Amino acid sequence: MEEWVGQQWHRFIHRAASRQHAHAAVHLPDVQRAVGMLFRAAGGAHGVRLAPATDSRSGGPRDWLQRIAGSGTHAATGRLETEALSLPSTVAVFDDVALNRALYLWLAAQGACIEATGDWLGDNVRASAQVLRTFPGLVARHQDLLAAQLALRPDPARLKGAAAEAERSVQQALRGVAPATRSGLQPQDVAPVWLWLDAGGEPAAAVARPDGEQATGDARKPAVQDARRRRAQTVSDERDKAPLMMFFRAESILSWGEFVKVNRASDDDPDDNAAGVANDMDVLAVAPDGQSTAARVKFDLDLPSAAADDRPLGPGIRLPEWDFRRNALLPEHCALQTLVATPAESYVPPTALRTTARRVRRRLEILRAGTGRQRAQPEGDEIDLDAWVRHRVDAAGAPHSESPAVFTRRVRTERSLATLLLADLSLSTDAHVWTPSRDAAAPRGGMPRPWGGPAPVAATQTARVIDVIREALYVFGEALSASGDPFEMLGFSSVRRQNVRIQHLKGFDEPWNAAARDRVGAIKPGYYTRMGAAIRLATQRLGERPERQRLMLILTDGKPNDLDVYEGRYGLEDTRHAVQAAREAGLIPFCITIDEAAHDYLPMLFGQQGYALVHRPQDLVDRLTGVYTRFMRQAAH
Repeated sequence: MEEWVGQQWHRFIHRAASRQHAHAAVHLPDVQRAVGMLFRAAGGAHGVRLAPATDSRSGGPRDWLQRIAGSGTHAATGRLETEALSLPSTVAVFDDVALNRALYLWLAAQGACIEATGDWLGDNVRASAQVLRTFPGLVARHQDLLAAQLALRPDPARLKGAAAEAERSVQQALRGVAPATRSGLQPQDVAPVWLWLDAGGEPAAAVARPDGEQATGDARKPAVQDARRRRAQTVSDERDKAPLMMFFRAESILSWGEFVKVNRASDDDPDDNAAGVANDMDVLAVAPDGQSTAARVKFDLDLPSAAADDRPLGPGIRLPEWDFRRNALLPEHCALQTLVATPAESYVPPTALRTTARRVRRRLEILRAGTGRQRAQPEGDEIDLDAWVRHRVDAAGAPHSESPAVFTRRVRTERSLATLLLADLSLSTDAHVWTPSRDAAAPRGGMPRPWGGPAPVAATQTARVIDVIREALYVFGEALSASGDPFEMLGFSSVRRQNVRIQHLKGFDEPWNAAARDRVGAIKPGYYTRMGAAIRLATQRLGERPERQRLMLILTDGKPNDLDVYEGRYGLEDTRHAVQAAREAGLIPFCITIDEAAHDYLPMLFGQQGYALVHRPQDLVDRLTGVYTRFMRQAAH
């Protein structure tokens, strides 16, 4: 009973002390698309993602209700970091839905124009002026936001000392009057300034794992998944160090309680209250201790010895890498080694897989012998209405032509298409997925799958992602060998920039024979995903082809990552730079992925129309073949 009364009192007093307008609240997911578009259009970095912000400490006066409730000390304000633009998960600051939504858009434009110099006031004043110059249409909306923000500010006359002086400086800066010198004010020194961003200070810390300990590809995901962006700092693990001892026995208990970090035992049960505890902390202290409770199996990721490794082809290739922090392309930064596997035995695909491959092969054989239409011909089978209309318009007042080019004619199509398939062979492909059983019969009346593949059935069996990729490569090779178009297959993985491993499966000048099929059957999960280096190598290989259209298909199951700095925005920016370089070289890069979170980063890498998401790994064969068929038809016109 006492606990229930306490909960009701807590809910009542916080609701009474709240200055938020719940009826006019706008949530970040509802405006995230518009905010992201405006942020990119204003010049924001493509690798910066949007994330919900957590509460941080704020200053300013509090009324007596807030003192009783213990609220008003924290607020979720905007923050710009290298990796993310953190915005409040809910904006209910103003008593107007339109103003709350406009605040999100203003913060997006502010984040794209701000340049962090460590001066919080000066940076935001300059960014606001830049936004108003870049987007004149936001001037009227900014005036409304400014008036509403100033109405919420405390009166400097009711404050004392440094607090009054700080509030005057903030209100002058909001009106566009920048301080003559650095004020040294920080966001936590004054009441929340909703129109500004915090672009200074230390970003959220990312603690690297010690060498030799990496998360496995099929490690269990944490029970609590929270996308909020929290402040963190890296600290050293001092649990094994000797604690500070006091000479006086009376102070020994206090000293032990203050200075000893208790090494609490961890168990397999997730802590459902972990997210709530993290939200209550101003700064998360993260210390690498060499242990991971999420990983159940540890792998030795050291490279194999030369005697046990695959056979290298050549001395290796040096390729550049894009560093967005320096805004420069680092020459000869990555070392690539092309390897060819030595299969232990011949690859024998299952019967159902061979049946699917024959059906897809027949489909591409039909397209190979297909016909197309040439328009605006002087003679042909049918009238070309578009050409006829143009002829009549151009012929007005001109001499009559005896043989106008207003017909269409059927002709045999000739393609000029070269394809390079780049398969991700990182460690994450060792994870298991559920696939429909190939041996079970299709249900009566079921809809046929594309290209005549087996229909979904109730019986299921487990398979690894690498097995699904192997099947897709086999069917793809069987199908393309029937199309007559040149193609090449490569796999890639990496262990830091000095060990980017390219698995040679089939070259442009090699036939699709038993040796190539055996190499496809021998693929196995590798290490990590340095995608930018692999795309640059594929760009070089395709750039040497004489075909008119050159297609680069990337098959992956996750985002770019590696052991070193190639993580987060760094890996995304390098991959994006490599994709843009491939497009500038006249290539067509297209990505096919089974990563459910691909919509968060693939549009930035390949564009909205440059990738395809396969929701079920067992559909990978059909989607891969369908994408290639579409490009085949485009190349035939």
